[in-house]
Order: sequence, then structure tokens, then C-alpha cells
Amino acid sequence: MRQAFRVKLTIFRRLVIGYLIILAMLMAVSASMLFELDNFNEITQSILKVDNQLLENEKKMSDALLSQILYEKKYLIIHDDALYDQFLIAKMDFNKAFQNSLTLAADDDEKKKMLTMIHSSFKQYQSVFEQEVELIRSGKKYTLDKHSQMKEKAVNAIMDELKNIKAYSQNHTYEQIRRLETAMADAKKTAGLFVVAALVLGLLISLVITRSITKPLSSVINKTRDVSNGILKGDLKVASPPELGDLSKAFNMMCERLKKLDYMKSDFYAMMSHELRTPLTSIREGTNLMLEGAAGEPNANQIKLLRIISEESNRLINLVNSLMDLSKMEAGMMVFNFGCHDITPLIKRAALEVAPLAASKQIKMETTISDKLSCIKMDDEKIMQALRNLLGNALKFTPEGGSVKIAVSNSGGSVRIAISDTGPGIPQENLGMIFEKFQQAQYHMQHNIKGTGLGLALAKNIVTAHGGKIWAESIVGEGSSFIFSLPV
Repeated sequence: MRQAFRVKLTIFRRLVIGYLIILAMLMAVSASMLFELDNFNEITQSILKVDNQLLENEKKMSDALLSQILYEKKYLIIHDDALYDQFLIAKMDFNKAFQNSLTLAADDDEKKKMLTMIHSSFKQYQSVFEQEVELIRSGKKYTLDKHSQMKEKAVNAIMDELKNIKAYSQNHTYEQIRRLETAMADAKKTAGLFVVAALVLGLLISLVITRSITKPLSSVINKTRDVSNGILKGDLKVASPPELGDLSKAFNMMCERLKKLDYMKSDFYAMMSHELRTPLTSIREGTNLMLEGAAGEPNANQIKLLRIISEESNRLINLVNSLMDLSKMEAGMMVFNFGCHDITPLIKRAALEVAPLAASKQIKMETTISDKLSCIKMDDEKIMQALRNLLGNALKFTPEGGSVKIAVSNSGGSVRIAISDTGPGIPQENLGMIFEKFQQAQYHMQHNIKGTGLGLALAKNIVTAHGGKIWAESIVGEGSSFIFSLPV
């Protein structure tokens, strides 16, 4: 069975490979520039060492030939051997320049052909003059015009070919310059393309490497947010880079352990709640029987103590009931009886229930309910429980002489319920934690306002189970608003 093998590169290796690719592109650009510079150098050297040297040699041969003609004419008139010697020196200068030109034209057949014709005409010129010298030295007569014509013909041929060489070298120089211009234009174009390609490829490589790192990091960040919101599913799937893959495995393991710990905690709450409810109920009922005189008529002090015991028993029973309800909801065992109901009667009923407490603290209660509220699919008893918790929370934290407002209205595809108070308010940094169980804003604790931290957590679970949302808005020193919306 064939198994696909996939190399998973670490972040370090990805960065190193990316840098190496970018370095390779820079080296390619540099190599291209060096190649073009070498081409420029070759063309420049051709102009300087060949064409310019040929032009200089052409001038030297022309000067040497003109010097020979001058000395030759003078010698034919006065027959002075010193002039003949000067003629030979000019001949040597001509031959030296000719040999240099022949060496430079080794790779150019056209130049070699012209130099060969110059050499042939030059030999003919030398031969005719040497004949004249021999005739003069032997005292023999000869035809001057005939020899002059032969020399003139040879000299004209030499001068014509020298002009041809000069013109040819100049044209070749112009061609090399045009070639240099073309090469420079091509080099600019090539360099531009290389630079653009390098930038684009470098950008793509950077984006790919960055994306390969940031995308799994985003998954880890999102999963961290889920964990902070109480979602403990160990379903984080990050395979690459290996460092983040290992982090993903450790994160999933942590989620599983947190989930087990949460289950253990919920089970503990449920067990303790169940075990505490029976003795607390017995204490409450026994206290009530004693207040009713079942064990004899109690005196005033006994009645006072028994009432305190009864109130505290009721408070503990309510706490145990809240713990049990919260444990059931978190375990998904709470049964909801959904039906289409109008929330208005629940709002009025909840306000009526807390009215005595509000009156005892001289807190003003205001209720504003919009007309024609939409019907909500809800479990009215559970929503009533959430309303009691939110209203009780608002009255608890509102000082004497304050006010609590209830506002109900349609909001898009939902019904919005807002309960506002004039309490001490909640700092912004605590707003995200107040709906967690056993959590209470630090500001409230500083003002010695006690609470179990279960009421808001229970309300959040009830609203969430109905598909709604719940949140808080607050300004320290001015009060708080607890708002939830239920879909219609």
C-alpha cells in the first residue's frame, strides 16, 4: 500500500528557504548584470584596441609614404645618399605600421584583403624606385616619365586602400557604438524584468510563508477565544508547521483535560446540591413547625432566631436549586418546554414579585413595554427564572432611593429586554466575566455587595438555550444595563 509522504517544514526552515530563494534571485540579477558588463567591455575593447589602432596605423602609413615620396623626389634631383637613407627609414616606419595593422586585422578578411593590396602596391613602388637608384648609381640613362607614372600609380593605389581602411574602420566603430547602445537598452530592459520578477516572486514567497504561519496561528487564537468562552472541544487541527502542530496537540489535550475537569465539577455540584437539599429542607420545615408552636409556644427571642434560621435555610435552598439547574443545563440534561408565548405577562409578573423588595429599599420601578410584541418561542417558566435573577441582581446592587427600569421592544427579528439600574456600575474590564459562574465584579466586592455569582450565569444559559444573546453595558458610578434578546 503506497503512502503519500509529505515533508512538513518548520518555521525556521521555511524562513531559511525563503531567504535562500530571494538570495538566489539577487544572485541571478547580479550575474545578468555582470554578463552585460562583460559584453560592454568586449565591445569597448574592440573599439579601443582594434578600430582606433587601425586608424592610428593608417595615419602612420600615410605619413611614412608621404615622407618616402618627399625623400625620393629630392634624391632623384640631387642624388644625395643621405636622402636615400631617410627614404629607407620611412620605409621601415611604413612596414612597422603595416605589420601592426596586419596583426590587428587577423580576424577580419575584408581588412586583410585591403592590407594585401597595399602591400602589393607598396612593393611595386619600392621596386620602381630601387630600379631608378640602380640606374642613377650605374650612370645609365632611363625614361623618367615612365618610372614616375608607375610610382604614381602605385602610390595612388596605396592611398586609395588606406582611405578604404580608414572608412571601413570608422564604419566598424560606428557599428560597434550602435551595438553598444543596443546592448545597453537590452541590459536595461533585462535588468528591469529581472528586478520586477524578483520583487514579485519575493513578495509571493513572503506572502506564502507569512500565510503558512499566520493562518494556523489564527486558528489557535480563535480556539483560545472559544476556550475563554467555555467551549472546550478539542478539535483544533493544525498539522503544519510542526511547531504549531505540536502546540495544536498540546492544546487539544488541554481542552480534553479541562472538559473532564468541568464534568467532574458539574458532577460534584449536582451531587452536593442533591445531598444538601434534603437536610436543608428538613431544617426549614422543622423551623417552620417550631415557629407555628409545634414544640411549644416560643418566646420573642426564639422567634427571632427561628426566623433567621428559616431565612438562611431558604437562601441556601435557593442556592442549591440554582446549582442543580446550572449543572443540568451545562450537562445538557435540562428539559425545556417550548411554546409560542407573549412575554408581556412574564414581565409584569416578575415586576410584581420584586415590588415589595423595591419598596423596602425605596427603589423606583419603571416598566416600558412596546405595543404589539412578537410572539416568542420559549419556555415561559425558564424565561421567568432568568427575569427573576436579572431583576434581583439589579435591586441588590441599586442603593436606596435609586431606580430600576425595564424596557421591552421589538428589535429586528427578535424581542429585546433591557433591565437598567442606578447602581455603582461595572468596570469595562469586568464585563466579559460577570456571566461566568461564581464570578462577581471586583468593583462590587469593593463595595461589600455580596452575591453567589450564579444568577447571571443561570440567566445566560437560559437565554443561550433559547437561541438568544445576553450582554451587559455599564458606566462606573452611573449604573448598569443587562440586555438580552430572544428570536421570534
